[in-house]
Amino acid sequence: MDEQTSVIVSEFKTVSKQIEGLRVYNAQMRQQIQRQEERLKEIDRTLKEAQVMQRQIPPFTRRMLAGVETSIELDLPFHLAERKERIAFAKAALDNPTVSPAEGLRQVLEAFNVEAEYGRKIDAYKDSIVIDGELIEGNVLRVGRLAMVFQTADETQTHAWNNSTRAWEELDNSYRNPTRRGLRIANKLATVDLMELPLPAASEAN
Repeated sequence: MDEQTSVIVSEFKTVSKQIEGLRVYNAQMRQQIQRQEERLKEIDRTLKEAQVMQRQIPPFTRRMLAGVETSIELDLPFHLAERKERIAFAKAALDNPTVSPAEGLRQVLEAFNVEAEYGRKIDAYKDSIVIDGELIEGNVLRVGRLAMVFQTADETQTHAWNNSTRAWEELDNSYRNPTRRGLRIANKLATVDLMELPLPAASEAN
């Protein structure tokens, strides 16, 4: 009887320990399940918010692109073909059903960043302008969005873009040498220095 009692007591202790272990395990599992349920609710909430944002991205992107396009129309007329082509490319991406809203937004942001960068740079390039119905060739000097000056290759004519009248205005000979030096600076043929340019004509439209 003593041996049987000892065996029963030993088994009882073993079972009690197993039960206690199961209680601890169940408590841990309940905590994990609760955390998982909270995580699922958070994921569900995030998905709903993402769906709302996804619906808002296309109209926001189109409004932003329209703003960039309008700014180009009102801006100094430099690199127009390149800038309009960039806008057309972004529009095509927005109209393409196979392009994701995120990719469409990226295209528009890229166009926006390029336009913003123009305001921080000095630039020189060859171009043609129309003066009194005549097409003349020469070089264009652009200083950010402050000034845009045209000079013929023989330096006999210098014109500044007036953004308020949307027309080129001929400058007197006092601007010939400063424009030539500005072109050399923009082409990295001369060191950076102060330039005397007709800024008021460009700033009136701002």
